Amino acid sequence: MALIVQKYGGTSMGSLERIEHVCRKVASFVEQGHQVVVVVSAMSGETDRLLKLAKGINPKGSEREYDQIASTGEQVTIGLLALALEKHGVKARSYTGPQVTIKTDSSFMKARILSIDADKLLADCKAGIVPVVAGFQGIAPDGSTATLGRGGSDTTGVAIAAALKADECQIYTDVDGVYTTDPRVEPKARRLDKITFEEMLEMASLGSKVLQIRSVEFAGKYKVPLRVLSTFVDGPGTLITLEDNKMEDALISGIAFAKDEAQLTVAGVPDRPGIAAAILGPIGDANIEVDMIVQNVGADGTTDFTFTVHRNDLEKAQDISTKVAKELGAKGVRAANDIVKVSLVGVGMRSHAGIASQMFKALAGANINIRMISTSEIKVSVVIEEMYLELAVRTLHKAFGLEEGGKVA
Repeated sequence: MALIVQKYGGTSMGSLERIEHVCRKVASFVEQGHQVVVVVSAMSGETDRLLKLAKGINPKGSEREYDQIASTGEQVTIGLLALALEKHGVKARSYTGPQVTIKTDSSFMKARILSIDADKLLADCKAGIVPVVAGFQGIAPDGSTATLGRGGSDTTGVAIAAALKADECQIYTDVDGVYTTDPRVEPKARRLDKITFEEMLEMASLGSKVLQIRSVEFAGKYKVPLRVLSTFVDGPGTLITLEDNKMEDALISGIAFAKDEAQLTVAGVPDRPGIAAAILGPIGDANIEVDMIVQNVGADGTTDFTFTVHRNDLEKAQDISTKVAKELGAKGVRAANDIVKVSLVGVGMRSHAGIASQMFKALAGANINIRMISTSEIKVSVVIEEMYLELAVRTLHKAFGLEEGGKVA
């Protein structure tokens, strides 16, 4: 018998028929003798609908009131699932985040979990009752309901699993696991049986939408075994866990890509100390996140300073950079929004040299030009033209043998 926390997303809870399906899955685990705690999201699209209503009344309203409204979506689904379980002969009890109690800070719409009172949930489990908990929400210090931000139900599930010291946290979604890359881009993409927290964190930060990045951070910090499964297709899914020696057999675990990148170059900047701070300081002050950075020093005593930002921030970042360029006496600013970032991720990089050069050789063989390069201990990222994205992903997937398991030669 195991203590399992199961989280079901908005797609899984999207209709009464799907809630009945989730009910049967939960009941099957209970019938096998497991103790189960369920965390659910609102029905797909419901949170957007509620916030649209709120902003229709007052577009500049307080975030506290927005949270009061947005949190009601989960209150509906916990009640519906508890009723479905009751009908199926399974004892169940629904809880909102504040009722558990999930304590958060007071950052409404993006709150962080501070603590969880696990006693109530454990008591239910011991009494043969399935607690059904609202994801995405908790209680702020002043007693108000606070939401955790988009994808926050994943974080709720992992946090509850950590508080309960659960044997496993299962994240049910509309995909059957984590793949070597997006199957829509590379049909030969393979579902991974295992991936490390560190690799999954890189994949999530690089654009993989399977899990919310905060939930992966939480799981890694508290060593919660995390499994991604499909609500609709039976299978083992992908286990996200601590690194082990067997994982080093795989050179690369996956290829991630981000389509929302944009590039800015401040050309002909005087090459002197403090230039990077002078350029990026105002960008940071404007709350614009910078990703990759490259500085090229020329023979004439100037440097070209290139960096990437989110595509939505390009216009704002370009205006700031143009102003800074004039103050510094730079030659000008160039912008490009037709770029993407493609990254190789794998803990095997730690013990194997030559990954980057193999990547560059493969891209060169496909006649794909690299604009920027960034490396870390388990990741190599390149910026290329957007038109070559699918070709680059397929080329690298084949070059590193990912359809066969990505084993080291």
